[in-house]
Amino acid sequence: MQRITSYERQVIEVALRKGKSLRTIARGLGRDHRVIAREVKRNTGDYLPYTAASAHRIALRSERNRHRVKLEHDLDLKHYVVKELHKDHSPEQIAGRLKEKPPSELRGKMLCHETIYQYIYAGEGRWEYLYPHLRRGRPQRRKQRARKPRKTLIPERISIHERPVEVQKKTRYGHWESDTIVCKKQQEVLSTQYERKAQLLRLHKVNDKSAPETERAIRDTVESLPQDLFRSMTFDNGGEGACHVRLRDDYNIETYFCDAYASWQKGGVENMNGLIRQYIPKSANLSRLTGDELYAIQERINNRPRKNLNYLTPNEVIASLVGH
Repeated sequence: MQRITSYERQVIEVALRKGKSLRTIARGLGRDHRVIAREVKRNTGDYLPYTAASAHRIALRSERNRHRVKLEHDLDLKHYVVKELHKDHSPEQIAGRLKEKPPSELRGKMLCHETIYQYIYAGEGRWEYLYPHLRRGRPQRRKQRARKPRKTLIPERISIHERPVEVQKKTRYGHWESDTIVCKKQQEVLSTQYERKAQLLRLHKVNDKSAPETERAIRDTVESLPQDLFRSMTFDNGGEGACHVRLRDDYNIETYFCDAYASWQKGGVENMNGLIRQYIPKSANLSRLTGDELYAIQERINNRPRKNLNYLTPNEVIASLVGH
């Protein structure tokens, strides 16, 4: 429907001064009476009569604000969101944390994650260079691409289809997934372990993707936490998992392997690898990455609030389990 024009506003002002009803004014302009009622209600100042000039100014201001992102109206909310983005928290994590555990000054205020994305890509955030803090760090939004899995068979492996139902449903803590992250033209790799229910990450730099190096990383992971937090470990079909028998015997944990070409079956650690890529891209030089830097990345991820943890962080969940 065509918007109210400046001329029509002048007609409305004169008619109202003459005491004419909204229905009469609407008939004279060939408009629905509800359109005229909204025009008068929206564009009348507090305790002031309707005037064409004032109504036109209010309408123009409303039109400008209609294209502004919500965050641009609330400085406190904007500062909170920008601060959390600088911690590399995702828009969904920020929105969820604000809802579940807001700071006292923002209690009662909420926004959706899409509003944050709009601020980053279409609002004032474009000039604040915020997109590098997103998981993929892309200057424009686009669809994610699936990663192509590899095939390597492991002798004496136990199929993922024999895992207890509790692993898939995440009804108990202690079920882990392991994977390897490779960077371009380097022998050193990253070994990652991920606890499915608490979403906790353990991240290690190892000399290569061999089974002994992976075994060393997993042993470090197991020995970093109480033994009862380890019930199973799931691998893909890479040769890194050849260490599974010794791990199973030494730590009394069950080991399972994904189907060929189905690394998505351990999607938790695959998704975690995507988070790690935000800090360590494929082009990164792992030889320059110190142990302290790697630990800082691990803990930055472990301190992100998660939606399916009711916006607690993995570290908070684990701390509640071990009594710290």
